[in-house]
Amino acid sequence: MTYLVLARKYRPKTLDEIVGQRVISQTLKNAILTGRISHAYIFSGMRGVGKTTTARVLAKSLNCIHGPTVNPCNECEFCVSIQEGRAIDVIEIDGASNRGIDDVRELREVVKFPPMNARYKIVIIDEVHMLTTEAFNALLKTLEEPQPRVIFIMATTEFHKVPSTIVSRSQHFEFKRISEKDIFDALSKIAEKEGIKISPSSLKKIAIFADGSLRDAEVYLDQIVSYSGNDVRDEDVDEILGITDRDTLFSLSNSIFSGDASNVIQIIEKLSGEGKDLRNFLRNVTDHFRTLYLTKILKNPSSLFPFSERDEKNYLKEAEKFSEEELFRYINLLVQADSRIRHSFYPRYIVETTLLKLCYLKRLSPLEKLIREFSEPSRKEEEGKVEDLKGKVLKEEIPKEISLEDFLETVKKENPRLYSTLKLLPSINLEGRTLKMTFDRETEYLKETISKNQTYLENKLKELTGNDFLIVLEYKENDYAQREELPPLLKLFLEEMNGKILSKKKIGKGEEDEEYF
Repeated sequence: MTYLVLARKYRPKTLDEIVGQRVISQTLKNAILTGRISHAYIFSGMRGVGKTTTARVLAKSLNCIHGPTVNPCNECEFCVSIQEGRAIDVIEIDGASNRGIDDVRELREVVKFPPMNARYKIVIIDEVHMLTTEAFNALLKTLEEPQPRVIFIMATTEFHKVPSTIVSRSQHFEFKRISEKDIFDALSKIAEKEGIKISPSSLKKIAIFADGSLRDAEVYLDQIVSYSGNDVRDEDVDEILGITDRDTLFSLSNSIFSGDASNVIQIIEKLSGEGKDLRNFLRNVTDHFRTLYLTKILKNPSSLFPFSERDEKNYLKEAEKFSEEELFRYINLLVQADSRIRHSFYPRYIVETTLLKLCYLKRLSPLEKLIREFSEPSRKEEEGKVEDLKGKVLKEEIPKEISLEDFLETVKKENPRLYSTLKLLPSINLEGRTLKMTFDRETEYLKETISKNQTYLENKLKELTGNDFLIVLEYKENDYAQREELPPLLKLFLEEMNGKILSKKKIGKGEEDEEYF
């Protein structure tokens, strides 16, 4: 006999069996009981949450020989044929492979005729968002003028791609992610019926890894049983799902607590060498610290996590090492890293730098502490010392004098190159607490050198006098630029080449000789 996978074997057969979609199930049940059946439905949501299954159950409820009923018998010819996918009046179409206008035109011809032997003709279009614009326009005409006893059920994982004209003529039901608890309960029932021995902690891992999709969880369970048989070990679950084992996670958190960066790198190197997905590893680390945080703040963490006795003891012991604030900061940094790693070509670098940052985090002062220290000056700073204050005032009142010649002589001894540059300036003056240096067109190229040494000049003046000095760099046009006009041709050349005149020289004898620049 052909093996039937768990996802198909335990597919819900009534609306009450739909997992995690209580509101939708109740709404459809009320519609059946009151006869308020719409001619078009849109079921949207992520994969594996029950959209297509609900569409088939609704088809059975409407066409059951005992119906319309909220509890189809699943035994009559109509229920069995729909369940097996061979009902003539229930048409299932894959929108991805039948997306053109010709396919929709053919469908329109089919729905013109009443059901052959069922109560309703049901058209289920899966992945309806894949239809072309022309196909949607052709379908729109049918929805505007629906045939009696014809119902369209459109399922999609990308609702935003469905045209608003289609949405406005349909009832829209949004299927939510299935909670981890609902998935855990569903897997527990399946394991019990199939005689599978698996620990609650392993089922919890599968429920978390499925990320809201019951079908994915059932597929994972099927794959794990195929690998390990009906007696499933926790290690087998970790191996199949690529989950980092608890011992490695505890070793990592202990290394972070003690600041052992070397061991953190060794753990990453070991996992990378084993071919583990570092993106999944980072999520495992995030879950680990989240579990430590909740273990610390909850009085009874085992009510939230189906711990084994050993794991519960280890988590309680490990959580004692950290403060609540530290764990909260760790989780926040790990979540930020997870968002960055999705688009990175170097996931290992992000994992390494993030975990090393957690190692060094204890050495860094929290921002709140720094703000408090700066906003609340110490009493010692407020009171000060009278003697020091008097000394500072005396120094301010009786500054030391220094001449420009003495200052330049000091610069000459310490920095001869800078001294030579200063001597090329048209003028340099030391007046009060201001050192003023003047440039012109011919010496403008020296400005960059002076600017780079400005800090040195300020510090040297303060060292010699005890006071702060202001250094002023002033530009002044030379006499030539103020008195004479450039030849037109030379002026045009300078503008085009963004040039400047550095010097001038007169060549030849006599007053009528030309000047060359």
